Amino acid sequence: MKGRKVLICSDSVSALYSIQSGSSHTFRRRCVSHSRRFIGENTEVVGEQSLTPELRLRLFTPSCRFWTERPELWPYEDPYWAIYWPGGQALSRFLLDHPAVCRGQTVLDLGSGCGASAIAAILCGAAHVVANDIDPMAAVATHMNSELNGLQPPVCLTHNIMGSPPAAFHLILLGDMFYDQSLATSLHSWLNRCMETHGTKVLIGDPGRAQFEEHAIRRLLRPLAQFELPDSVREENYGLSCSGVWSYTPEL
Repeated sequence: MKGRKVLICSDSVSALYSIQSGSSHTFRRRCVSHSRRFIGENTEVVGEQSLTPELRLRLFTPSCRFWTERPELWPYEDPYWAIYWPGGQALSRFLLDHPAVCRGQTVLDLGSGCGASAIAAILCGAAHVVANDIDPMAAVATHMNSELNGLQPPVCLTHNIMGSPPAAFHLILLGDMFYDQSLATSLHSWLNRCMETHGTKVLIGDPGRAQFEEHAIRRLLRPLAQFELPDSVREENYGLSCSGVWSYTPEL
């Protein structure tokens, strides 16, 4: 959505996990409460029409107000967290089908959006899960979606983790993160540092967008799984019919 305006309250949602005492505590709590209410009123609980029907998520659907509302009326950043993107669906499906991949591991879901892959990692027995998305509303949505699935939420971080030293995780998950060429290049460099420093494993989910297929990282990926997308997901994603999961293997 373009032409958006941002409420001052939305900036404070990012402090959800670093709440201090006094008036700032009260203000932040109110902002989080407002955000939860807004998400609850403007999304629907969706489950069956995805690659992971066992997960319940709050998402945009055609019956939601802002599906057709004028973009300038949307009061937050673009709501990428309200869509269950096909790369994330494939990644979550792969984890649920192969729980040993993340069982007992420390896992980072980078660009976590609605939190589905982080939730899948928790269900598979990951020892510690972090969901990172620079939109504070994604953290709130991830909390709500975790609760929908009867889980304790993952740790949610809202700063740009790629601006930090290489992250010490056993496994990094990236769903639908190669939609922009410059972002893909930054990801490529940061992932290499994580792997060189910590021996991190990387799984990538993508439906084969041009930016992904044409990037240099593509030749360093080993295919692990391919999934046919449900009809409703195809319709929402311009006819994309499949989504895959790859392992990043720079030694190729």
